[in-house]
Amino acid sequence: MKLTSRGRYAVTAILDIALHGKSLPVSLMDISERQSISLSYLEQLFAQLRREGIVNSVRGPGGGYQLGKSPQEINIGMIIAAVNESINVAKCKGNGNCSNNNLCLTHSLWERLEDQIEGFLHKITLEELIEEHSDHNCAISHCHDHSH
Repeated sequence: MKLTSRGRYAVTAILDIALHGKSLPVSLMDISERQSISLSYLEQLFAQLRREGIVNSVRGPGGGYQLGKSPQEINIGMIIAAVNESINVAKCKGNGNCSNNNLCLTHSLWERLEDQIEGFLHKITLEELIEEHSDHNCAISHCHDHSH
């Protein structure tokens, strides 16, 4: 896998929908303004996210996008894969042909790291990110502190 801004923006946009689209669809314009991501870039990403069933589009006035699955069913690795991203920390071409038809000395190390990253991203669900966001906002606003 190779993780670039494409995957990062897709995850950010999906989290935005999860947080703001519980009752009504979220427009790409709203996501663009809130997250400072270009509208045309979001349109490209959402064509792919829709194809993979991660989001559904709602047409007409007040239309936009909603999650196509529950937050528990969507993991971060799935979002990155939907926008054709991959994480490739090894500089190899993925065929073991590092240089002069020999594996680089650390080839297996980087392959193992990629497996760990990919496994980690597939274990983190959108629901967990929503909870982290809520906990973080509560910590800032002291919403759990009712003792005063």
